[in-house]
Amino acid sequence: MNLKSKIALAVLTLTAGSSVMAQLAYNVGAVSEYRYRGIAQSALAPAVQGGVDYAHSSGFYVGAWGSQIRWIKEAGTAANVETKGDVELDLYAGYKGALTKDLSFDVGYLRYEYIGNTYKDAAPASNVNANTDEAYGALTYGAYTAKVSYAFSDLFGYGKSSGSTYYDLSGTFDLGSGYSVVPHVGYQAIEGAANKQYSYTDYSVTLAKDLGKGLSATIAAVGTDGKASLYKVNGRQLEAATVVLGVKYTF
Repeated sequence: MNLKSKIALAVLTLTAGSSVMAQLAYNVGAVSEYRYRGIAQSALAPAVQGGVDYAHSSGFYVGAWGSQIRWIKEAGTAANVETKGDVELDLYAGYKGALTKDLSFDVGYLRYEYIGNTYKDAAPASNVNANTDEAYGALTYGAYTAKVSYAFSDLFGYGKSSGSTYYDLSGTFDLGSGYSVVPHVGYQAIEGAANKQYSYTDYSVTLAKDLGKGLSATIAAVGTDGKASLYKVNGRQLEAATVVLGVKYTF
């Protein structure tokens, strides 16, 4: 999906004769801070992450991915109300296929589950439960991917924000010698009369290196044009430009 795209770190291949039937892949890693769609999720602190993916040769796939977060607790502190929720669990399923030799598609459904969150208690008049449901569709042509995600529920705790949409354009370019670079730009449109001011554009450039023996590393420059006054929480600018380091390991 963008910065949240997962690199498989261990692959178990099940075969029937000589043809691949399915793949089960695991990943685990850490980042210097967790950014999603450009916005800080871990209060500018490091986060441990990991997941598992199952992909069938038919094109169907399912998976789960999790990360430490701090933004829900931070929101409660800012509102002088105790809130809970320090783990994000993403559950997703979809289907991938080819339309032509150079054009492929990916459609699916993603559930953002914030385990045990009580975000709705922070400001009942405007905030709701943080759990979010999105459907997505993407087209990839050569190195370029365009993707749209549509929220069927309220989006990440914004009240009356159903119908919010995220537009994502990225490219993946092989530089050789194990290096690749991924430029990205996205726009998060947040629905609701009180929420539109929070809409913003995010951008990033990620350099990845395959270090061999199951180890990979990334460095990403990340930023947004979100309004500083709206994204300042407990003295932290959650929308401000930064550099994020990441590492993942195969086992």
